[in-house]
Amino acid sequence: MELHEESSCFCSSAAENYLIEKMNEIRLFSPATVANVSCGFDVMGFCLDSVGDEMVIRKTDKKGIRITHIEGFDLPYETEKNVSGVSALAMYDAIDVDFGFEIEIYKKIKPGSGIGSSAASAVGSVFGMNELLGRPFTKTQLTEFAIKGEALASKCEHADNLAPAIFGGFALVKSVSPLEILEIPAPDDLYATIIHPQIEIKTAESRALLPKEVALEDAITQWANFGSLVHGLHTGDFEVIKKSLHDVIVEPHRSRLIPYFDDVTKAAIDAGALGSGISGSGPSIFSLSKGEETAIDVKDAIEKIYSKTGIEFDMHVSKINTQGIKIL
Repeated sequence: MELHEESSCFCSSAAENYLIEKMNEIRLFSPATVANVSCGFDVMGFCLDSVGDEMVIRKTDKKGIRITHIEGFDLPYETEKNVSGVSALAMYDAIDVDFGFEIEIYKKIKPGSGIGSSAASAVGSVFGMNELLGRPFTKTQLTEFAIKGEALASKCEHADNLAPAIFGGFALVKSVSPLEILEIPAPDDLYATIIHPQIEIKTAESRALLPKEVALEDAITQWANFGSLVHGLHTGDFEVIKKSLHDVIVEPHRSRLIPYFDDVTKAAIDAGALGSGISGSGPSIFSLSKGEETAIDVKDAIEKIYSKTGIEFDMHVSKINTQGIKIL
């Protein structure tokens, strides 16, 4: 693994940077993400390709940050109360310009869904501003700004949704202070199946369920699972990945908030999934599979379970998104 500390966010020519600086508006896709990845609580996440928010970031003559349009869900327009606004303000305080920015949010990731809704907002504003400024900040620096917005939603600073949204693929947060992000390779044919039950679980409330202390035996098991998961992703060893997707510390507490969690995970495994777990703080549940065909089989198996519950739900099948946030 190599520490990702690039001098700028993307390699680009002087001519490309000149064109970027001349742009006054940018529309982007800010992807959903899965955090924790079973044994990687608060330190690992991966990026999805099939679901995400759209945002428009625009330069304005008036200095400051303003949110001018929101669609999809009822979110605050006040900059200091909106996740995207708070992260944008963090970046704005770090630059010296005689203009401002407007933010439009087309929210397609339901808040509280467990697939990085707040992270998508936090990442979108700083990524768009950085593009319009000519990309002066690195991906790691963008993550640092976005952490301030994410903390508004979750009441603590963590980056396991933010990092994969910005870097793409799998990302490991080695440290928050100072911030260090490691990019983790993954097999090309690794797919995710996500079920999102239409109930809401707040990250802060879910964190409150977690124990303050854990047994040493459980900690050792978790370390071993996480280390082997990283190894399996590096080597493309699906059998190792399968054996590693087990959380003995967090999932036993949080899973009781998610209806039919055990039924869903059993159905996924029976259909050929490598493993399943809670996405973020829930209520979404992710399953990883080798190949799209198996991922679709897993989707069908889970649908059979939840279609009998009376609970509305959404399903997504996605290849791992190795690019992350992107310009539309």
